[in-house]
Amino acid sequence: QARAELIKNFKRIGLNTTPGDAAFLRLMVELRQAKRGVEVGAATGYGAMLMGLGFERTGGQLITIEIDPAMAAAARKNFQAMQLEKTVTLIEGDALKVLPQLEGEFDFVFLDAVKSDYLKYFRAIEPKLKPGALIIADNAIQSAKAMRDYLEAVQNDPKYRTVIIRASDEKNDGMAVTLKLQ
Repeated sequence: QARAELIKNFKRIGLNTTPGDAAFLRLMVELRQAKRGVEVGAATGYGAMLMGLGFERTGGQLITIEIDPAMAAAARKNFQAMQLEKTVTLIEGDALKVLPQLEGEFDFVFLDAVKSDYLKYFRAIEPKLKPGALIIADNAIQSAKAMRDYLEAVQNDPKYRTVIIRASDEKNDGMAVTLKLQ
């Protein structure tokens, strides 16, 4: 009940995932039964909070990376308020430096940071993706030009299947949802 109130009254900023998109991400975590996820671009943590609830249900863990110290501090505070510290780990830093250092495999990835760097983020995490991993890249309609190299890579590689969807009608944008086949 307290968590529902925190989510309902969350003070969103423009960089936060919309409520509908965050609900979609949580659903994908739960449907995939994801055990280990990584988010690039936490902002103040709204999307990670919802994904964290999903990972809590699956018994999994989410690592979220945020480069901006003020945003990272706000996200940490929000995760504590939601009592998600055991499920969500925030790493403050540049994702292009953090991703190669992460150990183990991942079965869920959410990209929501510098759009022109999506392919770099993807290539940094790609060797750590388990077969069946989901990779969700935000802003795939509005920022399609900035993301072109990423979108072409995941749409043309036979190891992946990608669709672009609108998960909610809260904004005129969408997500590229990619499944690692092998």
